[in-house]
Amino acid sequence: MNSHDVDYQIFGDDLQAVEIELDPNETVIAEAGGMMMMDATIEMNTIFGDGRTNQGIMGKLFSAGKRVLTGESLFMTTYTQRGMGKAKVSFAAPYPGKIIPMDLSEMGGKVICQKEAFLCAAQGVDIGIAFQKRLGVGFFGGEGFIMQKLEGDGLAFLHAGGTVVKRTLTAGERLTVDTGCLVAISQTIDYNVRLQKGIKNTLFGGEGLFLVELTGPGDVWIQSLPLSRLADRLYQHAPKAGGKRKGEGSILGGIGDLLDGDNF
Repeated sequence: MNSHDVDYQIFGDDLQAVEIELDPNETVIAEAGGMMMMDATIEMNTIFGDGRTNQGIMGKLFSAGKRVLTGESLFMTTYTQRGMGKAKVSFAAPYPGKIIPMDLSEMGGKVICQKEAFLCAAQGVDIGIAFQKRLGVGFFGGEGFIMQKLEGDGLAFLHAGGTVVKRTLTAGERLTVDTGCLVAISQTIDYNVRLQKGIKNTLFGGEGLFLVELTGPGDVWIQSLPLSRLADRLYQHAPKAGGKRKGEGSILGGIGDLLDGDNF
């Protein structure tokens, strides 16, 4: 597919940013709103669809429709170096976690990832959707039935929450993962969702009704802090209506409010 050959550098630890270096007329594509800074000679352009340049009107409409299915914006943004020499553009992680560089030329030209993981990629990488064959994956798997697929021979950058663990599964080896913790899989991984075993585990285990089962061979990327889990924790500890905090303990919560002066 002859993707643009870009250079990059990742900065930071828990709140990372990736800086991409472009030669004249090289382009990188990204989700709208991901750019942090860019040199003056880089031209930014908002486009309709998934960023492919060799599409007609119907192709752009179809690609935009696919993006709507994955919950993404109808538009993407391209950044092209229009000046002489090299120029740089940087993209920031949306929340604490790690940026994962993926060289698709070393991965058989394809990787499958959850819909919110994509950050940016070299021009020429096709961002589409991957339909799972099993309906149970779609109805119960969260990120399952409709996932993003990145195809091409260039660099793509994913973002995952918290710490990222990469596991390489041998043929027939199985791994069970929380549905929200799955970031990406290579195209050779078989992916299915199963019901949590045991009534007590289902009701009181705190892991939800369903888990994802992965079968090798292939690579798996797992995140320790899914955005949904982070949002739930923040919501639990957000101030209640009227400005009162949520108590950390059933007894001490009321005492803490009293000591803070909330009851005066």
